[in-house]
Amino acid sequence: MTDRPNPGAVGALPEWNLADLYTAPDSPELAADLDKAEREARAFQRRWKGKLAATDGKAFGRAIETYEAVSELAARVESYAQLLHASDLSDAATGKFRQAVRERVTAITGELLFFTLEIDRMGDDELETRLADPKAARYRPWLRDIRLSRAHRLDEETERLFHVKRLTGRAAWTRLFDETMAALRFPVGGRKLTGQEALHLLSDPDAALRREAAESVGRILGENVRLFALIANTLAKDKEIEDGWRGYETPQAARHLSNRVEAPVVEALIRAVTEACPRLSHRYYALKARWFGVDMLDYWDRNAPLPGGEDADIPWGEAERIVLDAYGAFSPRMRRIASRFFDERWIDAAPRPGKSPGAFSHSTVPSAHPYILLNYQGGTRDVMVLAHELGHGVHQALAAAQGRLMAETPLTLAETASVFGEMLTFRALLDRAGEPARRKRLLASKVEDMLNTVIRQIAFYRFESIVHEERREGELTAERLCDIWLDVQRESLGPAIRLGGDYRYYWTYIPHFVHSPFYVYAYAFGDCLVNSLYAVHEAGEPDFPEKYLSMLEAGGTLHHRELLAPFGLDASEPAFWTKGLSLIETMIDELEAVS
Repeated sequence: MTDRPNPGAVGALPEWNLADLYTAPDSPELAADLDKAEREARAFQRRWKGKLAATDGKAFGRAIETYEAVSELAARVESYAQLLHASDLSDAATGKFRQAVRERVTAITGELLFFTLEIDRMGDDELETRLADPKAARYRPWLRDIRLSRAHRLDEETERLFHVKRLTGRAAWTRLFDETMAALRFPVGGRKLTGQEALHLLSDPDAALRREAAESVGRILGENVRLFALIANTLAKDKEIEDGWRGYETPQAARHLSNRVEAPVVEALIRAVTEACPRLSHRYYALKARWFGVDMLDYWDRNAPLPGGEDADIPWGEAERIVLDAYGAFSPRMRRIASRFFDERWIDAAPRPGKSPGAFSHSTVPSAHPYILLNYQGGTRDVMVLAHELGHGVHQALAAAQGRLMAETPLTLAETASVFGEMLTFRALLDRAGEPARRKRLLASKVEDMLNTVIRQIAFYRFESIVHEERREGELTAERLCDIWLDVQRESLGPAIRLGGDYRYYWTYIPHFVHSPFYVYAYAFGDCLVNSLYAVHEAGEPDFPEKYLSMLEAGGTLHHRELLAPFGLDASEPAFWTKGLSLIETMIDELEAVS
């Protein structure tokens, strides 16, 4: 691909093989599965609607098994359509196919809505009587979790309306955002780059190139800011309307409930991180500015490599070896699972026009396997992203044994495995760093990644919180959105970062604001949790790898207190967050000492 910088520097990059799901959008198997899911959903409704109250435990367990099977079949087709679309968001035919599948699956799952609503209406004693049967008892964690939201569920007709209208509401605006971002091109150095490629240059050793890329990104985003402001306002209002109908008191409440984490726990995290900004991000960026010989860093230098050393591009094969060796040193079983992603083409790593930016690991369905999307460009941070997403993939593969209804993990815990995978890889790199200058560069890079994961993500959360609160009083102008963004970023990054010019438009490219409101604190939750977990590991906790993999295998069956108890950790304790943040502070101490 001619417009990707140094296209041959990292070697051949894999593209995923989606045939384990379906061979093509028009494959007979895909059409047959959709037809089967539709038939079985209707049959399920005829068999069980209005009759759950009269079931015994064995029949209730059979009903849940059938519900799970129909849900998985529909999700299999939708996963394939989503992955195919992510491969090229600019392809009209693929976009049309995904929309058609989404509409069909929405209709199918609409037939099943009654089931959880009728379960919600059961009394606790009624439910416990049924759970005496082993077939029903297997689903106790799923039943516990869906009933957490029963105070916020509406009557069946209203739920069906929300369910169907999502196609032309949130889903449609999300698609508009994704396809708009994928179509934007950013002129840099005579080339027209994708957003992912241009943002990657903000970590380039060439200061002039960093500045050109940063200003190009800001300029193009600024030219489209009115559209992004409309999307932000519409989705915030859409959320306010649904939250109002469901009786959520705050814009964040639905996310906390879906994450199965108590609001005071999140508030303790936000408070701990915000109070730590002066001794973490403010202090580190002031130190980095001194390394660069300036009083303040321009925003395009925030993630710049340190002066005096430049790392070569890391070929894909070497990145694979680095991550797998790090995983294997921790647990041979973990390495075996991770190896399959490379051996069986479950990874799509090549940047290309139209491809979804960023990175993700999609769990698909338990009867298949996860798929990972990356935009690999050869830097140390790209290796860390590979380690991160592979952590998700291993977690998803391990949890699949819990089945469709209980494999999914709350976002706060889902980020644990990914950040732990990063930590293993970083520690492996640091152990063989060699000369002090290389160690310093690795430490600085890790500190910056942790600041991006903790400080910056909490700043994102605060930005979202202000936007959603103010949107309740009326639409926000593009200028107001930009002002909120700058205010929060200045508070979090500190006085050593100059946030001027077109940086005010950088909020527009953050996909989490559009896809998953208030998702972002999960990154900080996961990072602090992993820092505490890793400290337990380094202290020599007996059988730590086995305990860790058992935690991942639990999927969504256990609450965070139950998952962390074997390690002697409790996220509801304020000291937990201080302990997690102290690792970042220790690394900054080391960097300051060697400077």
